[in-house]
Amino acid sequence: MAYSTKQQQAVLRCLEARRDQSLTAADLAEDLRREGCPVGLATIYRQLEKLESAGRVHKVNTEEGAFYQFCGHDDSGHRDCFLLKCSRCGRIRHLDCSHLQGLYDHLEKEHHFRIDPRGTLFTGICDLCAKEESHGDE
Repeated sequence: MAYSTKQQQAVLRCLEARRDQSLTAADLAEDLRREGCPVGLATIYRQLEKLESAGRVHKVNTEEGAFYQFCGHDDSGHRDCFLLKCSRCGRIRHLDCSHLQGLYDHLEKEHHFRIDPRGTLFTGICDLCAKEESHGDE
């Protein structure tokens, strides 16, 4: 990111501090207010848009609204980064895994479709929910 404002740094710092969570703009506004750095929602949305364009943030659109999650990678050709969402608890995890590169290559070569991994959201059941399900079957 070439130019970064104080508000953008504050939003990014807040997301990075909660890197394992997906947050709404309202969550970020509340966190920043508690830190003594109040930032308006319009400014937060503007900064999130810039951070997403720079590849520092994942944006996930759901029925409940948009959620944002920190990404430690920039957007300079990094293709191993995507999100996993548990359809049971709703938790979203950021994952960096090169094993999907073969699938991306296949889809591009054989089906003429290029995947945007940063915009890809896989749904399924997380390990915690799977463990609860297996204990419920006993």
